[in-house]
Amino acid sequence: MREEEIKRKRTESRLVELLPEAFSGMNDNRINALSVTAVVCSRGRYDAKVYLDKSYLTDKEQGEALKQLRAVSGYLSTYVRESEGWFKSPKFTFEFDSQLEEISKIEALFKEIGKRNKKDESDES
Repeated sequence: MREEEIKRKRTESRLVELLPEAFSGMNDNRINALSVTAVVCSRGRYDAKVYLDKSYLTDKEQGEALKQLRAVSGYLSTYVRESEGWFKSPKFTFEFDSQLEEISKIEALFKEIGKRNKKDESDES
C-alpha cells in the first residue's frame, strides 16, 4: 500500500467512529440511532460515501433519515473537523447499505442447496 492509500484508509476508519458520535449528539430520533457500516473516501479525501445500516427502518423512514442527514451534513463536517483538528472535512453523501440483506439471501440459498443435496443423497441410498 502506498502512503496515500494508508492515509485514506485511516480517514475512513476514523470517520466510521466519529459519525455515530455526531449522530448520537443530535436531538432527532430519525438519525441519532443510525449505525455506520462503512465509509469510502474518494482518492483525494474530498468526498466520503457513508453507508448506513437499514435493518430496522422502513422505506419511508429511510427516506426521511436521508433527507435529514443531507440537511445536517454541514454540522457533521464541523463536528469532524473540530474533533480531529482537521483543516477540512470530506463532503458526505449517505446511502443505506444493502450488503447485509444480500449476504443473508446468499446464506439462505446455500442452506437450501445443502438441504437438496442431503435429500438427493438419501434418495440414492
